[in-house]
Amino acid sequence: MAVQNEGKGNQVQDLNQQRQIRREKLADLQAAGKDPFRITKAEVTHHTTEVRDRYDELEGKTVSLAGRMLFKRVMGKASFCNIRDREGDMQIYVARDSIGEESYKDFKKMDIGDIILVKGFVFTTKTGEKSVHAEELTLLTKSLQVLPEKFHGLTNTDLRYRQRYVDLIMNPESREVFVKRSQIIKEIRRFLDGRDFIEVETPMLVANAGGAAARPFETHFNALDEDMKLRISLELYLKRLIVGGLERVYEIGRVFRNEGVDTRHNPEFTLMELYQAYTDYEGMMELTESMFRYLAEKVCGSAVISYNGTVIDMAKPFERITMIDAVKKYAGVDFSEVKTDEEAKKFADEKGVAYEARHKKGDILNLFFDEFCEEKMIQPTFVTDHPIEISPLTKKKPDDPDYVERFELYIYGREMCNAYSELNDPIDQRERFAAQEEAFAAGDEEANHTDEDFLNALEIGMPPTGGIGYGIDRLVMLLTDSQAIRDVLLFPTMKSIKE
Repeated sequence: MAVQNEGKGNQVQDLNQQRQIRREKLADLQAAGKDPFRITKAEVTHHTTEVRDRYDELEGKTVSLAGRMLFKRVMGKASFCNIRDREGDMQIYVARDSIGEESYKDFKKMDIGDIILVKGFVFTTKTGEKSVHAEELTLLTKSLQVLPEKFHGLTNTDLRYRQRYVDLIMNPESREVFVKRSQIIKEIRRFLDGRDFIEVETPMLVANAGGAAARPFETHFNALDEDMKLRISLELYLKRLIVGGLERVYEIGRVFRNEGVDTRHNPEFTLMELYQAYTDYEGMMELTESMFRYLAEKVCGSAVISYNGTVIDMAKPFERITMIDAVKKYAGVDFSEVKTDEEAKKFADEKGVAYEARHKKGDILNLFFDEFCEEKMIQPTFVTDHPIEISPLTKKKPDDPDYVERFELYIYGREMCNAYSELNDPIDQRERFAAQEEAFAAGDEEANHTDEDFLNALEIGMPPTGGIGYGIDRLVMLLTDSQAIRDVLLFPTMKSIKE
């Protein structure tokens, strides 16, 4: 153990020496009038992938590339280095006779991590590698820190999340995830624009954080001397816009829930909600199935993808099952025959399902689903017709008022979205809010509170409407085969390190 500690101490000392040497090199450059930090711009004509893809056209022609140097091999009068830009890597051939003796001396003093501008002609080396023969080489930024060891990248998971900028430099696969994330959001917008939706923005700072079962973050607005909350959902403001006649709206935005952190949850995450007038949850199912298939084909090249080694088939029609039928299938309890809360609790006791005293039959049905069914939903499956107790903003089923017109989509055992035929009866909605207030008083900290302005909007009149919310981060996880939500968030929430 003492040897390990000694080695670690020597490693830290060596890093400190390397950093000091880099600072001394910068001081020498500044003294010689070559301060890279005084350079304000660089003329970049091409990127690495473009040079490679258009090689036949560009061979022998002059290009200017800029990027971070990640490899350098000095060999007397001629050397090689590799630079990485936003698209990939490119080998650079650096010869003293081509760039001049002084520039070549400067090049030899450059460090891994420095950002350079290379101007030269495109050619192929004797070993067949497409490269750029440098004719001019300029140091744009001096790196004063030492990057991780060149061939192994940044492998410490915690450090990758805390120092995403280093992760993006060292791990091309991480960079590709975030390029795909941008592509996914771009394609979502293209899909919805093609269906005549308009994108809107609604408040993040609200007096009443409703629309979901979650505990909000709370703050204080000094100018108005009022307590405020960060939104947990986009729902209630978007429905106001349906009342206003916009008919088809969506928003992609951050929401904030004061909850735990795990592989599928981050307290700050990206949610998309959309609302469409004159349709119901069946219409939302069609839209969702079409959009997921479209995104897989556009981003992954096929509607049949692999996630964590499992084939996920989004090409065929998505399966459908009611929550009652799912619990009957996987837990062996038929809640259509359960008539009372006491009877439901008896089944829960028999099956070892934990519940609270305040829970009703519908709550316990949902607990059964969570315990026995959720993980079984591997292929895309719409789970429909939830109990009213857990659906305060949803229309009742006309033929069975204990249940509502709602579905959740599950893929690989994970909830991907949540949709309703939206409740537009202001009297019923007020009663649902009252039940939520009772639940809050009984200890449910995630219950909704009465929103009088929203009720006023419903009294003005909201048409029949279908609505849905998608967890964008989970969708990105699915389409990039990422195992944890932190892998698809550029800057996930992390516990502060005490100095």
